[in-house]
Amino acid sequence: ARSGVSMTPKMTASTSSESLVELAGGLKVSPLGIGAWSWGDRVFWGYDDSQEGAAQEAFNAAVKSGINLFDTAEVYGIGTAWGHSESLCGKFAREYPDKDQEILVATKFAPIPNRFFEPRKAVGQALRDSLERLGTDRCDLYQLHWPGFFVDAGFWDGLADAYDAGLVRSVGVSNYSEKRLRSVHKALAERGVPLACNQVQYSLLHRTPEENGVKAACDELGVKILAYSPLAQGALTGKYSASNLPSGPRANIFKDRVTEVEPLLAALKEIGEANGDKTAGQVALNWVMCKGAIPIPGARSEKQALDNAGAMGWRMSDEEVARLDDASRTFAKFPGMPLADM
Repeated sequence: ARSGVSMTPKMTASTSSESLVELAGGLKVSPLGIGAWSWGDRVFWGYDDSQEGAAQEAFNAAVKSGINLFDTAEVYGIGTAWGHSESLCGKFAREYPDKDQEILVATKFAPIPNRFFEPRKAVGQALRDSLERLGTDRCDLYQLHWPGFFVDAGFWDGLADAYDAGLVRSVGVSNYSEKRLRSVHKALAERGVPLACNQVQYSLLHRTPEENGVKAACDELGVKILAYSPLAQGALTGKYSASNLPSGPRANIFKDRVTEVEPLLAALKEIGEANGDKTAGQVALNWVMCKGAIPIPGARSEKQALDNAGAMGWRMSDEEVARLDDASRTFAKFPGMPLADM
């Protein structure tokens, strides 16, 4: 919430109180969020300060369309500044014209090696720095960005300390395997702290959470999956081809895959046409929601934000879900977070 104040949600045309998703601990979020990795990241996404206006337009369009969840991280800002995405998210939330609209900003703690010495204390220090960049005194959702391995328990205690101190409304993890997820859920429960989410890569081109036990464990424990890269960094939008590859590092990821995904894109297009002329990307996002997860695609422009929002407010049939399941079974895994397998 903005300025550390909890505000009553003012519902928009796209989102009603009935359609909000309640996370463990009580936080109510839109069925789709926006990931803010591209806001501030120069190395992977080619961000520069001239793009701030477009990012803010994307933010405003998303909120107006019924999206109330924005996910950032202190590491988002490579090539600009540590936490630059957090600063932008905080600024955009404060400057949103409708002050009655609840806006939830989630961020993530980076378990980097220099924090392994005093892990519990490191969480509190990093959180306070994030809160300063966000311009608030309480974080809506604070997550561990990846496992801390042999010092994980210290980071978990740091999360619980922040929750007990009222510095965060809810806590989560990211890139956690089934085994680690069960461990952190148990440890936090012993301190009376609910685990809201596990943020993992999940899309039609990366169905690993279904295969490695993560999704089943999340469903069992009441932990919601936040699905990052739900459009496989744009591969599921139909925007790219062998002769039209994206710029930057994504070109190498896409070059051997664009032809392979053509049959899946054709199925996405057909299902979209049968559901009121939805785009391939909107159908791909709706598939993630049909699986019980909350997709958090990026949005670098107002148009992309509106396209993302168009995945809400409808649901494809079970038969269409099954068709996409079948059409996506044979793909090689989309590159994922190596630490998520540990």
